Amino acid sequence: MTTNFYDKVAKKFGGYAYGKSHVEHLSKYPNGDPEKIFKTKLLSLAGKNKIALDAGCGDGKFAFQIARHFLSITGIDLSKELLEIARQKQKILKTKNVTFEFQDASKTSFSNKSFDVIFSRRGPTPFSEFYRLLKIGGYFVGINIGEQDCQDIKEIFGRGQGFGQWNNSRLEKDKQELKSLGFEIVFTQNYFYNEYYSSYEDLDLFLQGVPIFEDFDSKKDKKYLEKYVSKFMTEKGIKFPRHRVVLVAKKPNK
Repeated sequence: MTTNFYDKVAKKFGGYAYGKSHVEHLSKYPNGDPEKIFKTKLLSLAGKNKIALDAGCGDGKFAFQIARHFLSITGIDLSKELLEIARQKQKILKTKNVTFEFQDASKTSFSNKSFDVIFSRRGPTPFSEFYRLLKIGGYFVGINIGEQDCQDIKEIFGRGQGFGQWNNSRLEKDKQELKSLGFEIVFTQNYFYNEYYSSYEDLDLFLQGVPIFEDFDSKKDKKYLEKYVSKFMTEKGIKFPRHRVVLVAKKPNK
């Protein structure tokens, strides 16, 4: 994923998957909504004395939602456009315990053991840097995109985020990396669910605002999208299978 993509989306829509690019859709979760489960896991580790890092904070929307549960949250991102939107929102919301910085999550300027909790919502996961930044007994909480996310549409387009990696388990890869660094695995789970979009136009707009295809072009990709829609149209709408991975890991009390 490139920073340019997020800057482009921010300029076009006023935020990542937010604002004008937000498309209403129906979601069916056979074993729970992974976003809600991620948030529940995160807030169970929150506290008014806890300092948190939001790795890949984007436009700050999520950080503002949970700010009252922490002493402070620092959001970092490599999209200057999204960070500017976050700062403008902060002026409106008057949230004082959230700060935003332009930083690369894989090599931050923060001192060792700076944070009680680090979380990443479909953002970067440089686990070695997270281990350095976490206090002893601190936690990482993440929700990330699974290897089978949107596989059908990627196969029709012949490209896309993680294309062809369908059999390389994101959950197992992350678990092994976390363990190798010394983390204790607290929770891991795959979540497969379906979204349903009411029209071709809605799905087209959605694809313009997310990095499933960073180079998505409504005109050039019309034949592929039409093929997908004709194949996956159901009574509920256009079926769009998703895959998420939720992880919680602890830096041991050594």
